[in-house]
Amino acid sequence: MVSGIRPTGNLHLGNYFGAVRSFVKMQSDYHCYFFIADIHSLTTHPTPDDLQSSVKQVLAEYLACGIDPEAATIFIQSDVPEVIELYTFLNMNAYLGELERTTSFKDKARQNPNNVNAGLLTYPVLMAADIIIHKAHFVPVGKDQEQNLEMTRKFATRFNHMYKHRLFPLPKPFTFDGKDMIKVPGLDGSGKMGKSEGNGIFLVENPADVRKKVMRAVTDSGPVMMNQEKPEPIKNLFTLMQIVSSADTVDFFEEQYNNCQIRYGDLKKQLAEDIIRFTMPIRERILEIRGDDQYLGKVARMGAEKARESAARTLSEVKKLIGLKRLY
Repeated sequence: MVSGIRPTGNLHLGNYFGAVRSFVKMQSDYHCYFFIADIHSLTTHPTPDDLQSSVKQVLAEYLACGIDPEAATIFIQSDVPEVIELYTFLNMNAYLGELERTTSFKDKARQNPNNVNAGLLTYPVLMAADIIIHKAHFVPVGKDQEQNLEMTRKFATRFNHMYKHRLFPLPKPFTFDGKDMIKVPGLDGSGKMGKSEGNGIFLVENPADVRKKVMRAVTDSGPVMMNQEKPEPIKNLFTLMQIVSSADTVDFFEEQYNNCQIRYGDLKKQLAEDIIRFTMPIRERILEIRGDDQYLGKVARMGAEKARESAARTLSEVKKLIGLKRLY
């Protein structure tokens, strides 16, 4: 059993090469639950402009990238109220000190000092409820979420111990084989591509915006010695080119760089066109699915039904162990 989390927000090339392609492969080998974390998003954006539109967009992107709603359970977090009920029970045994020490809370509190809300503090508890309600054994997470997954293991262990029953498995981080995963650099030369960093190219990006973003990518004045080692921003551009361009194209610009003849404008123009060529089929599929409200509704409803069936079974066991039994 694998549980995967995806917050609201458009997918970019880094998401696609970093995890989504692996999710598509996982669904044929594991019983997977993938969900769109719309409630989680409220911790940092409590009054979103159009949350439903964002949810539809992410769902369309997941489907366009190849996640099969028949093979995996793909659903929207708020469609499964059992998660919030379990979240409430887990909160009764989550302690203020341990929540305040989590890195994600401290980072978010520092970034948004005027919005340090209770939901932000208990984010790891909601994440734990999302995972253990399906009794997941594995969770595909990035480095930034490893501490929260460790908190999930702590809450599951604590519940099992308090009620003297091993109800919840202790989920482990899912380790991909690494063959298909690529760390996609950002356009600003500062590391990996990310939405919050503002250095990403989104799968649904229109060609004009792709060209504009790539042409603004950070470069330098060019090499001054033959076969000079590339500085990080330039290395990042070549890494992007290796992902989306042909081998001949990469070889051509490598030779130009090594001979101190590189024209970064030409490299960027070629890179932009290759990114557009690569993302165009995915973009067209996203727009096609995004415009089909009936299909999106059907997928969301089917996912909610499957997720609620699993969640209700677990919640029933939880209530029985706690002693919450109806008198009628």
